[in-house]
Parts: sequence; C-alpha cells; structure tokens
Amino acid sequence: MFRIVGSRRRLYYFCSSSLFSPWRQNLSAIFSTGAHLSFSSPESHYSQDYRRLLCILEACKMLPNLRTTARTHANIIKLGYGMYPSLVALMIVTYVSCDRLNLARQLLVEIPTDYFDAVSANLMIASFMKMGAVDVAKKIFNEVPLQDLVTWNSLIGGYVRNDMFKEALSVFRKMLRSNVEPDGYTFASIITACARLGAVDHAKWVHHLMTERRIELNYILSSALIDMYSKCGRIVIARGIFDSVERSNVSVWNAMINGLAIHGLALDAIGIFSLMGPENVSPDSITFIGLLTACSHCGLVEEGRKYFQLMKSLYLIQPQLEHYGTMVDLLGRAGLLDEAYTVIKEMPIEPDAVIWRTFLSACRIHKNSEMGEVASTKISHLGSGDYVLLSNIYCSTKKWDNAEKVRCVMKWKGVHKNIGKSWVEVGNVVHQFKAGDRSHPEAELIYKTLNELIHRTKLEGFSSTTELVLMDISDEEKEENLSYHSEKLALAYGILKSSPGTRIQVSKNLRTCPDCHSWMKMVAKVLNREIIVRDRIRFHHFAHGYCSCGDYW
Repeated sequence: MFRIVGSRRRLYYFCSSSLFSPWRQNLSAIFSTGAHLSFSSPESHYSQDYRRLLCILEACKMLPNLRTTARTHANIIKLGYGMYPSLVALMIVTYVSCDRLNLARQLLVEIPTDYFDAVSANLMIASFMKMGAVDVAKKIFNEVPLQDLVTWNSLIGGYVRNDMFKEALSVFRKMLRSNVEPDGYTFASIITACARLGAVDHAKWVHHLMTERRIELNYILSSALIDMYSKCGRIVIARGIFDSVERSNVSVWNAMINGLAIHGLALDAIGIFSLMGPENVSPDSITFIGLLTACSHCGLVEEGRKYFQLMKSLYLIQPQLEHYGTMVDLLGRAGLLDEAYTVIKEMPIEPDAVIWRTFLSACRIHKNSEMGEVASTKISHLGSGDYVLLSNIYCSTKKWDNAEKVRCVMKWKGVHKNIGKSWVEVGNVVHQFKAGDRSHPEAELIYKTLNELIHRTKLEGFSSTTELVLMDISDEEKEENLSYHSEKLALAYGILKSSPGTRIQVSKNLRTCPDCHSWMKMVAKVLNREIIVRDRIRFHHFAHGYCSCGDYW
C-alpha cells in the first residue's frame, strides 16, 4: 500500500478488510480532496503528531489492542507518515504483538528494501522470531544492507528461541566469517544452542572462542557455561567452572544444582546447597526445583519432603505448580501413588495437565491402571504421549483389550505417536536419526553395525522387552520394532565412526524406553565402553553393564 505515491488501489486493497471499516471514510476523504501523502524520509525535527503516533504504537505493542492499532495505522497514512521507517517497523511489530501476522507480513512485503534501516530491521527480526515466523525474520535479515552486531544477534537468538539450534550454530559461523565480532549476548545464545544439542565438541569450541576473545564472564555467562557442560554430559567440567567463577548471584548456584540433578547426583546437589548459607546467597524458587528434582531422580523421599517444607517455613517461598509437580514426581517414582494423589488433591492451586501427566507416568512405572485412568480423565486434551502412557499401563498389566481400545481411539482421532529423535556428534557434525530411519548417507553401514551389536548382545543373554509394544503383531515383529529405535541407530553410528574404548554420547528428545535402557547396559559391557545417553528426563551413564540411574528413572 505504500510503494507508489498516490497508489489508491493498493491503499484501498489493504484497508478494505473489516478491520479498517470505521476509518475507511476518512481515507476516502483524503483522496477525494486530492490530498498528497508524503512518503519522504523523516525530517530531523519530528512533529507532535509523529511523536504521539509513536507513543500510541509503543503502548499497543506492550498491551496489544488491535482496534487502536488499526486506527493508528489509518492515521499514520492520513498524516503522511506512511513511509517513515521507524513508524512502519513499529507498526509491523505491533501487528505481530496483536497476533495479526498476516497484516504484518503484508506490510513487510510492501516496504521497499531501500527503506530498511538497521534499527527497524533488528526490531522486526526479533519480533517475527518471537512469533515463530522464522522465514519472515530470515527474509528481513537477508535484505538488510548493513548487518550489524544486533542484527546477527537477533537472528541467532531467534533461532535458539525457536529450537533451531543447528541453524543458530550455522549462522554463528557465518557471523564469524563476516568479521562482526560476537559479544556476550551472542555467546549466551550459542551456549544455549550447544547445551540443548548436547554437542560437547561444539561446546568446547565456543568456550575456547570466548576465552580467545576475552569475553568477560558475568553471572549470566557463568551460569550458561555451567548449564552447557552439564547438559553436554561433562559435569566435572561444569563443577570446575562453578568453583572458579564469582558466584554471588543465585543463578550460578541454580545452574550447578540443576546440572547435578539431571546427572542423578543428588548428594552432590545437596552439598552445593549447603554452601549457599556460608556464602550469604539466598536460594530462590528455582533452587528448590533443582533440589527436589535431584531427590526425585535418586529416590530420596525423606530429603525431598524436608526441602519442600524448608522452602515454605524457613525461606517463605510459596510453592508453585513446578514445585508441586516435582513432589508428585518424587512420590510417584517411589511408588507412593496414594500420597502423590493426595498432594495433587490438596494443592491450593489448580493442578495443570503437566502434573497429571507426571502422575500418569508414575502409574505406568508401577503398573497401576486404575489410578492411570483417573489421571487420564483429568487431562482435558489428551496428547499422543498421554494415550501411549495409558496404553502402556494396560499392556504392562496384560489388559490387552483396554490397550487396544486406547490405540483405536488414537487412530480414530488421528493422534500419532511422537516421533523419537536422537542425535550424536561426530567430527564436529551433529547427526540426527529417527526410529527406523534410512535417510542417512551411510544407512547401510549403520544398520550392519547395529545388527552386529544386536547379535552380540543376544549371545550375552540379552532379550528384548516386548511387553509395551502393540499386541496385534508377532513377537518377532515386536522385537524388530524395538531394534531400530533412534538412540540405537545413533549409537551404532557413533561406534562406526569412533575408535575402540572411546566414550560415546547420544541425546534423545523423548524418555528412553526400558528395552533401549537394558540394551545399552549390555552394549557397554560387551564393548567395554562408556556410553552416555541424555533423554528428556536425565542423563544415563552406562559402563560395565550398569547405569548410573540404578534402573530408577
């Protein structure tokens, strides 16, 4: 609507929607009087109207109000500010805030590239990334004539926000080649990407770059580094960083406690917590989530109860949903389903679907179909994982008819099981696999390696855990169904590409299944290797036929 001065057709097209109907008459009046819309660049001195429009849009951006936004847009056109970059950029961002991505996209398409300035582009990239419109944000980035540090940071941070971690790393490498020097914000985003991928080689490279460029560590970067190494399976390095940095901010302590928790090192986490008092650092709500999680992963029920009460009585921290969720998880894992159910019923706040799913998961572990049914009825919109959990409970208790009914409901509703994905880092490249995946260029060798491993583990006495697989197929088919889970493919590729005795680490987007868990223990024993698997819940360190979780996960 702005590209050509006096283009009435384009302006009317945009304003023809019902959104602009209250102000269409004003626009008609402008054209009927032959008024000229000024599309010149901003003057050095802005008028009172211009400043007022900016203020209104800023308010609409913070507190989205579509009606006021549309009205302001019409006034912008009426007053001749339709091509001022700062106003147009803010207009686009405001439409994004109002959840009107279609209007924001249309405005963006109509703006000539030569009207972008860096400030406007950076604002739009960040805003579109926030809304998940990655393709639009990337388009803006590519059309910016001068990509400064903030422009790169907006794109990298946006990719991380949208869980596109490999893309974030790729853009970071391009940034380095463009001779734009990264800052602390850049590294905070990239550290998060490495952490989420579990890519330890990338993590070490990024850490080295920080040291090389003498990036000063503040509490944000210190916390991020501890979190990164913890999630990359290098908890010893994480602890070394914790011991060496300034840690007056509670977030540094929280990163260390949570890192120890996901590795199942509850006593170490409790030990770190005990040091906070002597160093005059007060714990916050996140600290106790980490402590309770640590207790949950190790079955420390009494300790968990103690810290839950201590949080309220000594530190006057009111439990939130996350704290109740960890208590339900702690009690549920320990088999105290009645007590976990009582905690849910007596919560002063309404339990959400996450808490009921946690309880449902505990019912699956302890094969309690009756309570599992109760939990499933409390989840208003069952997702694929909920159906699978309930079906697995029925399978484990040999209630085949009930399990089949659940599967039929899934099929009728078009609900598909979440696809398991795993990835392994080889030669500074992250390779991703799906269950039964044959898309990898070396798929033939991967499957050959995996089948050899399966054969060797069977000779050592391993047998597949087939009870949770669909009941309408043969035992042989069930075993084959389990044989090609994503983490097994990722492990096979890691073994194929590494020398004997090398530690291998695999990351997975879902909770590891009992069959894969048992098989990994056997592979670690047969190959005399350390295997690390990071699933959605925690880390599993396999060695000599055992797992660090003690089969409690």
